[in-house]
Amino acid sequence: MYAQWTKEGDWDLLPSERAWSDRQSLLEERGYILRQRYRTGWRPSWLGHNRDPFSCEDSIISRHDHVIDATRRKDNLLVSIKVVKDASNEVKIARLVSSPQVVRNPANHCVSVLDILPDPVFPDKALMVMPYLRPFNDPPFNAIGEAVEFVKQTLEVKQQYQCRNRDCAAANIMMDGRPLYPQGHHPVEINRTPDFLHEAPHLSRLDHPVKYYFIDFGISSVFGERDPPYVLGTKGRDKDPPELSDHTPYNPFMLDIYILGHVYQEEFIDFLEPLVTAMMHIQPERRPTAEDAILMLHNIISSVDTTLLRWRLRSRSESAPERVVYDTVAVAREGMYHLRRLVR
Repeated sequence: MYAQWTKEGDWDLLPSERAWSDRQSLLEERGYILRQRYRTGWRPSWLGHNRDPFSCEDSIISRHDHVIDATRRKDNLLVSIKVVKDASNEVKIARLVSSPQVVRNPANHCVSVLDILPDPVFPDKALMVMPYLRPFNDPPFNAIGEAVEFVKQTLEVKQQYQCRNRDCAAANIMMDGRPLYPQGHHPVEINRTPDFLHEAPHLSRLDHPVKYYFIDFGISSVFGERDPPYVLGTKGRDKDPPELSDHTPYNPFMLDIYILGHVYQEEFIDFLEPLVTAMMHIQPERRPTAEDAILMLHNIISSVDTTLLRWRLRSRSESAPERVVYDTVAVAREGMYHLRRLVR
């Protein structure tokens, strides 16, 4: 049955996948290895074994036409490769935030570019190689302290640079998940093991901190110290900011603050409400700067018992019975944590 379906083309490479297969030779020459599915002469691993293709790693299709995962040969680092317009604003800004001075800064949270290669398929394009990252909220946040660390990291980058992302919505915030997944995970089916056979176990980010990164600089702007910080445009994932306009200039620094406030509003519970309310003020000039927002965060946290930072985040939608169950589990988890510390 599976052999017949395969013969009929059910698992053939899609057109966008064929483009990556055509790039495979150049990428391998430059030290980047694609998954088996995209290598020259690929033959489905389930043929001749009567295996279910849906249980085979090489049946997994990349979810984005213009981005693919690969492994850097020299150190087995998992990377992402993105097709971009050659000499575009995105490439220019990516190079800027990948300079040694920026990368060495602990407060830097912009994804760095490891390599930029010519695209053998489309001459007007380039292949931008970056470290592989996973969504910032997968696995979900479990503790208040985890949320606090996320907010602190995403705000601290906004006080460092004259580069404004203008699209720092949730989909463009990622994390280096390696501390949580010491055994790795599949780059597409991210909750499975690298071989796709099992569910990928993960650790707690409270005990194994991660670093968060902003990606996608396609509509970002760079300002000199004396440049007026104003832009035009309505592009971006978050359409809620009231100042977005193609005709009236607005301040992208304050736009970033609003968009991040919206992320915090969607992701976290009420303890951040004063900060979120200030960041999402309808009048941009009345929003806090990144520095002031960090100060507000510190003031909020200073009023909280530090032991509560390990307490679980509560969903707005959970019922009273669910809360009792989840709180009981959280108490047991904390008991085990403190017991382990005592016996070390």
